[in-house]
Amino acid sequence: MPAPPVILSIAGYDPSSGAGITADIKTAAAFGCYAVTCITALTVQSTQGVFAVEPVAAPIVRGTLSRLREDFDIAAVRIGMLGSATVASTVADFLEEWQFPNIVLDPVLRSSSGASLLEKAGLDALRNRLLPLADLITPNSCEAATLSGLDPLPPDTSWLSAKTAITQLAERMHTMGARGVLITGGHLAEPVDFLSLQQPGGIRLVREFSGQRLDSRSTHGTGCAMATALACLLARGVETSAAVAEAKDYVHEAIRLAEPLGRGAGPLQHLYRR
Repeated sequence: MPAPPVILSIAGYDPSSGAGITADIKTAAAFGCYAVTCITALTVQSTQGVFAVEPVAAPIVRGTLSRLREDFDIAAVRIGMLGSATVASTVADFLEEWQFPNIVLDPVLRSSSGASLLEKAGLDALRNRLLPLADLITPNSCEAATLSGLDPLPPDTSWLSAKTAITQLAERMHTMGARGVLITGGHLAEPVDFLSLQQPGGIRLVREFSGQRLDSRSTHGTGCAMATALACLLARGVETSAAVAEAKDYVHEAIRLAEPLGRGAGPLQHLYRR
């Protein structure tokens, strides 16, 4: 049998395994890929929230990334929580030097419980250095507004009301250097995802992906699961638009089939496909 595609996950550690590195390992396994990992930050966290964040020292991040690159043929990269400006810059230096294929940037700025996960200097590094390196960036509407410097949409805005603003957010990120933009719709009244891709000759491919909202509290780490699923599918050669459709279906089913765990926002059933 051929070796599975290797996915490099650069993200934080969630002890509850709903998000971050340990969730990425499960998602990669669900797609028949093998995850190697670089932890950027430790967190004191459970399904009930994030209580403390401790970024990993930049030399440890740099050394981990260097050793993994020497040892594995990386087919895709998923970037999640970075934790600090120093770590963000270290990751950017590494990706600029080695230019891996299929880089998916999930700009984790706040936890679902509202805790800040990246300071302003780190946001600047993410915006100015990492965003132009990514093949696809996957913010929700709130993260897209923060990155773009535009006004955020009110929670639970209808898709009809939000579409013009979402289009403007995508356009702004393209002007900032983003090649592919997927704005996920989990914060909207209808979970519609919006994909905008740069094409040769300045043409944009734009698609909308509708969805059905589920009545579930097993929603912790949906952004991580989406981004990692996309990295796996791109590593397997799936075209971006088709990858978005399949990754969106995966997250929907992982929520639907999840058993309630913990006393807060529980994890998805990442391994339902196995």
